[in-house]
Amino acid sequence: MTETQPSADMLPEEREEVALAAGSVGRPASAGTASGALALHQEPVAVGSPDLTLAYEAGVEMKARSQWAYVRMRFFRHRLAVASLIVLLLIALVGVFAPQVAPYGFDELDLDNTTQGPTLEGGHIFGTDQLGRDYLSRVIFGIRTSLWVAVFVALLATAIGTAIGAIAGYFGGQTDNLLMRFTDLILTLPGLAVLLTAAVYFGSDDSAVLGVRIPQPMKIGLILAFLFWTAVARIVRGLFLSLREKEFVEAAKAAGASDLRIIMRHMLPNCMGPIIVSTTLITATAILIEAALSFIGYGIQPPNAALGKLIADGQGEGFNLWWLVTFPGLVIVIVALAINFVGDGLRDALDPTQQRVRA
Repeated sequence: MTETQPSADMLPEEREEVALAAGSVGRPASAGTASGALALHQEPVAVGSPDLTLAYEAGVEMKARSQWAYVRMRFFRHRLAVASLIVLLLIALVGVFAPQVAPYGFDELDLDNTTQGPTLEGGHIFGTDQLGRDYLSRVIFGIRTSLWVAVFVALLATAIGTAIGAIAGYFGGQTDNLLMRFTDLILTLPGLAVLLTAAVYFGSDDSAVLGVRIPQPMKIGLILAFLFWTAVARIVRGLFLSLREKEFVEAAKAAGASDLRIIMRHMLPNCMGPIIVSTTLITATAILIEAALSFIGYGIQPPNAALGKLIADGQGEGFNLWWLVTFPGLVIVIVALAINFVGDGLRDALDPTQQRVRA
């Protein structure tokens, strides 16, 4: 059966993708082409047609593309997501190499230039605070701490939620009922009250918990991850309930595959799209929640640097020292927006029904 020609308003890459997904290739560009190349954007032909036989006899190599190749292709067409990814990577690199990038130390004093506004004099691009500390340097060190906490929360919450959701969805029955009721219990807890209480008792300093000394930023990350895994668990559980009825799962069971192998090798890869998107959303939410906790004095505290704490230190000055609040807040907004735009691009790229991008 001959496939229909792709729509003329599609991009060349989209017409190629539709043609290859349908299992077809284009007709030869011309009979006398020395290289024997195929014009992939011409009228496609069906598998098993004489054109495929001629291509095979001519020695033309057919390059197969995996599903992840199509994901990359669709993601890089999303210009806003690609630009956001570049911005996010640059900010992350600045944070990782903060000691090398920052012009001054985090607590280095310059008593001759206290409360100086943004200026190029002395390299104080973001100005200085009441003690003459360079605010650009403090923001850079704050980026490192805030991003580390956000990534830690996202990875830990995703791992916990994926494990619980996968077990509940695959085994079902009493296991599913028990795990989902526990998930519902966590969802019913008042998040703000739990965060504040846990931060007061466990996250106020670097003291030991159960005999193990844990840095304060990690404590805040553990508290946030304890509340953020529930959404991932519900998503993964729903996907596994659907996948366990599929033929390939029944075939794997009939072949004698263990439950762990079926979950890890056959079912989990089919859930990676929603899981990746959920991870990006958790990362952005964790940055905002951590900044809010630090702002009200229950999050990351000195000597650790944090963007929320920098805003709290400058909010008492109002408009007199406006840069003490503006620049840390602007960095938080840019990072959160960039992560959300990247998540939006990943959502479109990982959706196999998505043929056109929106940006």
